[in-house]
Amino acid sequence: MIRQPHTSPREIIIADAIKEVVSELRLVDVVDYIAFIRLEQFGCISDIVDSAAELFFYPGALRLGHGGEVHVGWTETPRVVLDLELRPAGATVYFALTLTALHASVEINYVSFDAPDSDPEKNTAFLADAVERTRIRRTAPLPS
Repeated sequence: MIRQPHTSPREIIIADAIKEVVSELRLVDVVDYIAFIRLEQFGCISDIVDSAAELFFYPGALRLGHGGEVHVGWTETPRVVLDLELRPAGATVYFALTLTALHASVEINYVSFDAPDSDPEKNTAFLADAVERTRIRRTAPLPS
């Protein structure tokens, strides 16, 4: 797939929006991800993603897409790739979240807008606003 010039800013928007979710996903042992993915228990992975997302997004906004994959070998750091969908009002973002021991990254596969503009920058601005409206914001700090 040819990478579009407006993809990088959109990946930054998505990565920033889901960073807390990524922290929650890292609480699950990598062995569990490996087992669930190798045994094609994607319902379990979906439950994990839903549980992590419900703390930061409105229901149904972030969910597992078609599955995931693991890359594990004797000489490499384990890498988990999850196909995710972010569905703010007016858009759908299909992307891959890659988790390793020290890093996480987002790679957008496709963005679908309900009413796209001919200007990609306006679409990117719309996406940023739509994602922000989908996030749950706490109005006061939680008590310690």
